[in-house]
This record gives sequence, C-alpha cells and structure tokens, in this order.
Amino acid sequence: MLEVKGLSATYGQQPALNNASVKVGKGEIVVILGANGAGKSTLLKAISGICEGKVTGSARMNGHELVGMKADRIVEEGVALVPEGRGIFGDLTVEENLTLGAYSERARDAERTNLDRVYTLFPKLMERRKQVARTMSGGEQQMVAIGRAMMSNPSVLTLDEPSLGLSPLLSKELFQSLKAVRDTGIGILLVEQNAKASLAIADRGYLLENTEIIHEDTGANLAKDPAVQQAYLGGAAAKSGSGRGKTKPTGQASSGVPAATTPRAVKGPSPSDIAAQAMQGLMPERPRTPAPPQVSEPRPTPAAPSPQPAPPPAPQMSARPSGIDTASIVAKASAQSSRRNASPSLPPRPAPMPAPPKPSRNIAPTATSGASSHSDRLRDMLEEIETAAARARDRSRTRSGR
Repeated sequence: MLEVKGLSATYGQQPALNNASVKVGKGEIVVILGANGAGKSTLLKAISGICEGKVTGSARMNGHELVGMKADRIVEEGVALVPEGRGIFGDLTVEENLTLGAYSERARDAERTNLDRVYTLFPKLMERRKQVARTMSGGEQQMVAIGRAMMSNPSVLTLDEPSLGLSPLLSKELFQSLKAVRDTGIGILLVEQNAKASLAIADRGYLLENTEIIHEDTGANLAKDPAVQQAYLGGAAAKSGSGRGKTKPTGQASSGVPAATTPRAVKGPSPSDIAAQAMQGLMPERPRTPAPPQVSEPRPTPAAPSPQPAPPPAPQMSARPSGIDTASIVAKASAQSSRRNASPSLPPRPAPMPAPPKPSRNIAPTATSGASSHSDRLRDMLEEIETAAARARDRSRTRSGR
C-alpha cells in the first residue's frame, strides 16, 4: 500500500527529515517513535502533501507517486491525515463535520456506508450527532477528527499525536478505537507520544532519531528493547552492546537526549569560601586585642559573693512606715479608750511594756539597716500613740472621780 523511500524535507538550509523509509500494509498499525524535533510530524506532512519545506524522495501509494502531488489529490489516492490538535470545525455539529470528510469524489458514492461505519466504531458520535463540536470533551472531539478522516474512505490513515491532551481513560478508549479501525482493513501510520500504549497495539515500529530512521522492528520487540525502554518507556538503562548494535557516545541516550550523568567531585574551596575570603580582603584591618588569660583571673569563692542590694523584707506590721496619718490613729485610740471607760466592770489597763533598747546610731549601715530603721520608727510612733492614749485615759478617770 504505502511505501516511502529516501524521503527528505528541509526548511531553508535546515534539514528536518533525511532519507526516511517506511512501509504500511493493509490492516496494519505502524508507530513512529522519536524525541521532539526528530521529524515525526514532518514525515506525515510530507506524505500528505502539506509540508511547507522542500520535499525530495519517494512516497508511493499503490504504485502512484505522491511527492509533488497536491493535498486534495493525495486524499483521492487514499491517504487521510488527522493533524495534531484535531482541526475540527467547532461551530458545526458532529454530523456536519463528518459530512465534510466525504467531500472527495472517492467517498461520495459510499458516504452513507462510511457514516454508518463511523457511528458503529464511535457510538458516542451517534448519540451526539446534533451537538456543536466545540462543546464536546477533548476525547470526543478526537473521535470526530478520526471519523471525519474515515469519511474520505481512506486506505491509509495517518495520525499525529492523537492522545495529546487526553486523560488516561480517554486515551485507553482511543487506542481501542484504533484497533477497531485496523480491523476494518485500514492501514494506520501513527505518531504518538504515549510509547507504551502505542507499542501495545502496533504491529511494527520505527525509531526516528535526529531526522533519520535508525531502527525498525515489531512492536513487541521494540517494547522489550533496553534502549527503547530507557528513552521512551522509563525503563532501566541499556547495557553496552545490547539492543540494535549501534553504539552511542557516553552520556547520550538513544533518543538523542543527553542522559543523566553523575555530578563531578568538587575540588578546591567552595564558592562561598572564596567569597568570604574576598570580603575579608576588602574590609579594613582592625587592631586585635589579646584575649585575657582564662587561668590568671581568680574566680570568686561561693562564700563571699559580690554584694547585691537585696529587696527589703515585708514589714511585720500591716501599716506602711511612710504616709501614716497619725491624727486619725490618735482619734481612734481615744474613742476606744472612752468606750472602755464607760463599762465599770473592765479592769484598769496595765501600763505599756517598756520598749526594747534602740540600737546605737553609730552602727555602720548594712544591707538590712534600711529595713530596721523603718521598723524602729514605726515602733516609736506606736509607743507615742499608746502613751498619749494612756494619758488621755488617766485624765478622763480623774475627771470622773471628781
């Protein structure tokens, strides 16, 4: 069916595809694997006649040369492209998008048959045939794009990243749909980023690296290839000499992307140390003072700590030494003595106890001398009050005796 030999494409002086050779048979799924920029999309565009660069080489469909042919004539030859990004008409309904795919002369006579086949493969499109395409989900829009390409009654269907932007569940449904399309006898040339899912349904596959086809094998063998696992499937690193027998330079993966290398050991001072030394060189030097010796200085003994002012202890009496209203205290004492004199049964109050000897004023003040002086003054004041009260009581008795 489709046979590509030595196909090349350049954009100005920049080569995008070099001597690519691919075959797609009837009812066969062929996968193109490669890194971004390897030339996968350019290959599909060159086959479909929409490549903007200069295309050379050969691409034959059932013996008819496609290179140099217009895109609509290539569709008439039986090659239909599902571009990346779907490219459907969002303002039209599902059925209108599908009908536009049958515009070619090749598909006009079998339009009704092809439409029924699309609805059979994609039952959701049958349910939503009157729905505006842009209101559908991404997976459903991808089904519309594939169905529209199938409406052209193709022999080979080319797809560019059909699962791009789809959830894992929708991607699984998409690949199952591609298997159903293959069962109808249509050949499929698939460029897909999901290497694991595409190799699971592929009959054969090609590895495209740096614009060149470097390897071809069955889908099952490619899935087991250590180099393919390292580059596309996230597997273990390929052993030296295994795989396709094509050696790669150290630190280079099979996809053309540099492999992860271990960091080199850093020798010499670190950048932070160098910066610190430079800053020290810019700062002016300061005179260094010798540190005092630690042994020569005697340590204070615990028995004689440095004197610190201790807080005064709480006074023994409830009244404060400062701010005492002496007149009010005398009045209260006089009132109390008059009440006592009113009751004749009360015995006479004994004389007040003599006050203890006061400490000499010549004693040197100590840490607690301030508190003792306050207590002494308070005691003297109380003694004077009691003496005045006793005198007042004696006078009242003398008056009452008269």
